Amino acid sequence: MLTRYKHEPFTDFKVEENRQTLDAGMKTIQAELGKNYDLLIGGERVSTEQKITSINPGNKEEVIGTVAKAGKEEAEKAIQAAAEAFKTWKYTKAVDRANILIRAAAIVRRRKAEFTALLIKEAGKPWKEADADIAEGIDFMEYYARQMIELDQGKDVNSRIGEYNRYMYIPTGVAVTIPPWNFAFAIMVGTTVAPLVTGNTTILKPASATPVIAAEFVDVLVEAGMPDGVINFLPGSGGEVGDYLVDHPKTALITFTGSRDVGTRLYGRAAAVQEEQNHLKRVIVEMGGKDTVVVDKEADIDVAVESIVTSAFGFSGQKCSAGSRAVVHEDVYDEVLDKVVKRTNELTVGETTTPDMYMGPVIDQGAYDKIMDYIEIGKQEGKLAAGGEGDNSTGFFIQPTVFADVDIEARIMQEEIFGPVVAFAKAKDFDEALDMANNSEYGLTGAVISRNREHLNKATMEFDVGNLYFNRNCTGAIVGYQPFGGFKMSGTDSKAGGPDYLALHMMAKTVSETY
Repeated sequence: MLTRYKHEPFTDFKVEENRQTLDAGMKTIQAELGKNYDLLIGGERVSTEQKITSINPGNKEEVIGTVAKAGKEEAEKAIQAAAEAFKTWKYTKAVDRANILIRAAAIVRRRKAEFTALLIKEAGKPWKEADADIAEGIDFMEYYARQMIELDQGKDVNSRIGEYNRYMYIPTGVAVTIPPWNFAFAIMVGTTVAPLVTGNTTILKPASATPVIAAEFVDVLVEAGMPDGVINFLPGSGGEVGDYLVDHPKTALITFTGSRDVGTRLYGRAAAVQEEQNHLKRVIVEMGGKDTVVVDKEADIDVAVESIVTSAFGFSGQKCSAGSRAVVHEDVYDEVLDKVVKRTNELTVGETTTPDMYMGPVIDQGAYDKIMDYIEIGKQEGKLAAGGEGDNSTGFFIQPTVFADVDIEARIMQEEIFGPVVAFAKAKDFDEALDMANNSEYGLTGAVISRNREHLNKATMEFDVGNLYFNRNCTGAIVGYQPFGGFKMSGTDSKAGGPDYLALHMMAKTVSETY
């Protein structure tokens, strides 16, 4: 019997033994850099002429590895392999599917230092954030395994005399998983194992910036006992392979995490019924945010400062939950701003090979250029109070940047930057602060720093976000504790890591028998 779910503990790198363990993991990964990884289709390893090269964003000269790049031909083979495997996988007992996840979680846990080191190298994550990312991936496997065993019991419905009624869940079919690069392990794992454990067969198209850690995880699933064709590994371009998978008439479920533009485009494509398609596709999308930390005049200022800095600059602001807007009551605005600037100027930026580096690089040249362009826009829209500089000579490094006195309608207040930039705006009272916080097409996360219980209660009902935090930062949701998903243009509010999530991957069926 499975024990009660409890989230994977984070590693304390202040402990010398833990630092040495991760150092050993770094040495192991360093020796394996440059490997090539093939596609996995129907249990067969498939090589292609074209490759995707993964590089270390903190050291552009260092190649993490290469993966085979699929085209439409390989995509078609993967769809057919997944469809064929579904014929048997859907009959596999839920407890057996769950046990594969538990075994995979145990494998990752034993190799946690190696996976953390790989994430540090491939995504440029600082040690603590990389460790938390791997822990969250373990959490998804442990939590969803238990959830599936519970859901397999179905739900209670009434039966009259002379009949027996059952309410049960069945899998949908072939699933396509398109995860992001920013949580290259956690979200990739969660959106891959959720369709698998619910009885669907899955095609994983990893992010092109971080495909190596996805390839390593697919190997873990195979080692844990995932049958041939149930998991298929298919790196490729979004415009070619992604569109082909989304459009295919045999695709039943699509789960995507990424930008608003790509997500809405995918959502529209999935809605079109193709020739020979006899079902409507299920779509789960998470598309980003423009998240706000609201600071009331009745706030603990030190908590407010740390909440803003952590929300804005954790993983260089490359989170859909990042607090890129600070709306502060006018009575405490200057004090909060001054302390945030002081704290920001103390942050370290560089390659994340040591535990003392607070911020690493942004993911690639495209991200670097976009963020630096927004910083130039910010100089026109507000007052540059900290940072504002970048250096892409050896890696893609941008200093944590603070803009003050920005209008809520400004571009840097409305558009998702996905980098280490936070803009400050002043509010005359709490009601105006809430109005400003809601002035966004996104509705993912938000934070309110206040000792006023009436204001917190008001925010509970009126702050229009899927994940709301009081007196802490607006990032860092934990599986099973803070189910994650947003409103408005942030997505379908699917609440990953929550009690309703797995049901989205299945169909409810009623069976009635008369006797």
